[in-house]
Amino acid sequence: MTTDPLRGVYPAMTTPFTEDGSIDFDQLQSDARRLEEAGVDGLVPMGSTGESATVSHEEHVDVVEAVVDAVEDIPVIAGSGSNNTREALELSRRCADVGADALLLISPYYNLPEQQGFVDHYERIADEIDLPQIVYNVPGRTGQNIEPDTAVELAAHENIVGYKAASGDTGQISEIIERTRDEEFAVLSGDDGMTLSVLSMGGTGTISVIGNIEPERTVEMVHSALDGDFERARELHHELGPLARALFIESNPIPVKEAMEIRDYGPARLRLPLTRIEEENREELEAILAELEA
Repeated sequence: MTTDPLRGVYPAMTTPFTEDGSIDFDQLQSDARRLEEAGVDGLVPMGSTGESATVSHEEHVDVVEAVVDAVEDIPVIAGSGSNNTREALELSRRCADVGADALLLISPYYNLPEQQGFVDHYERIADEIDLPQIVYNVPGRTGQNIEPDTAVELAAHENIVGYKAASGDTGQISEIIERTRDEEFAVLSGDDGMTLSVLSMGGTGTISVIGNIEPERTVEMVHSALDGDFERARELHHELGPLARALFIESNPIPVKEAMEIRDYGPARLRLPLTRIEEENREELEAILAELEA
């Protein structure tokens, strides 16, 4: 995998569970095939949306392997990050062994490393795992921001090929895009509501939650923008806007799993400490989804 495929839509997949709380691999593979048939550019299992925080290492690797086995022609980017560098290395090696094409590495959370700690963490993994790797900055979940200088320094490593931007700071995202234009480095939106903005600044795609529910529209929006048709991209951005907001009305992935149940893509089961959506929020989701189908 080169940086070229890091263009387009990469749904951050949910992890379906059975009634007894185990992973529903049949539904997982059905979801993967559905998304591939809808035209997405790749899949991202075992990220935040996949409830990676509540699965064992064995389950984590099994999910990645199941998605790899389910698809035919699109890359699988495995979430394999941790706040423990040794653990991230172990998960990354195991995901590579089962066929992942690339890795998505969330920044170490809870520890609150300094910027040099981020550099050392990511470079250690990139030195030891010979797969393309994407740095994932989501300070709202991790408690610490990867600063632009740090992102630019990491972009110089041959195995660090991308940056998932979920800081909500368009100035910061724009600066990283500007300063890595001469690198083989892709900046991907990590926030569906900001995807069009990121693309307009020179970003190359999105690791998307909404892509699980509306893959065709999301693909058309992103590729319209990448092809320079921003008029069509804006139309689709506004069509998807209410759903993009509703999918974060409660903690991700609570709303997206509920939306998938409404669309008959399997039950909205979660692992504790996540719980089912509030009824009034479900009703709002139902109304938005019905409007999109009208």
